Amino acid sequence: MRENVIEEMRQMQQDGETKRKMLEMLKRVHLEEETNDAEVDDEFEDSMLSQETIQKVLSGNDLNLEDLSPEERKQFQRAITSGVLSKMIEPWEPWWLKPSARAISLRQDGTQLVRPVDDQASSETSLSEIPPGPETPLLLLCELTSRDPSPLLPVHLLDVLYSYCFTLRLYNGDWRCDPLGAAMVVLSVSAILEEGRQPATVPEALGHCLARTCSSEYKHAGGLRLGQILLDDTMGLLFLGSDALVCLLCDLQRLILAGGTMLRSEKMRKEKNVEARSKLRRADKKVYFLMCWANEQPGEAWSSLASLVEVEKASMAAIEEARNLTKEPRRKPLIEEL
Repeated sequence: MRENVIEEMRQMQQDGETKRKMLEMLKRVHLEEETNDAEVDDEFEDSMLSQETIQKVLSGNDLNLEDLSPEERKQFQRAITSGVLSKMIEPWEPWWLKPSARAISLRQDGTQLVRPVDDQASSETSLSEIPPGPETPLLLLCELTSRDPSPLLPVHLLDVLYSYCFTLRLYNGDWRCDPLGAAMVVLSVSAILEEGRQPATVPEALGHCLARTCSSEYKHAGGLRLGQILLDDTMGLLFLGSDALVCLLCDLQRLILAGGTMLRSEKMRKEKNVEARSKLRRADKKVYFLMCWANEQPGEAWSSLASLVEVEKASMAAIEEARNLTKEPRRKPLIEEL
């Protein structure tokens, strides 16, 4: 993998074409941010709870997501996604930023060194804890395929890491509150998992993810500022090494499988249900393959890949700064109406 990363670094000399594409993407992001900021209050006003639900709350009863009607649940999840409820929620600290993340250690086959005795306790991992690794040994790549792994797998991994980090930040760390919704967010951001696309370069992969997370669909999640944070998240995870990446991919696989389980209980149109289940199955297989591949990579390869992300982040920041400098200031009218 190291040779592939080094070759990618050579190709990332920012030529005019790459800069042009990145500038176009940043322009699209700014345009969407400027033209999509007036609808949230109206949506929230329409998301009133039923009298029955309000009475439960007033009576002091605990209210779970399952207690809401399908329409109330939909409105509540829309309010979370739009950011309306963000001020009411205690900020979540990502597990990969905690000091304990630097001490993650798995066996050579990817399994945990220490497993909890209580299976129920282990399945309900606290939001502040490191997600556990695989419970069964990971297969070797040679057992999964007879061909050599694609040299584009490092690029694909960046796409998946970025998508996972965005989803967890969007759900404040708790994807279990809505596994299906979280799985759909991952698919909507990731070109690899949702569309089966094959981005060939780091700018292409990260540019797609950034454009999706800054789109009108997630306009209140944080925009470009959050996009920069997600690039830092991606770099930080790479510096943590293979064991942390395996734990992340294992958590993502749990998320996708839980989303699939929830989907089977949802009342959706048959064609839509079949299509979504097919996408989740493909995503599950891709994530597992990446997990097995990451487990076999040497530690030094990740720092090289992280440096590519750092170059891309610096390039985006430079283009953004240049764009702001060249933006014409608004002229004041010569005559103002009194």
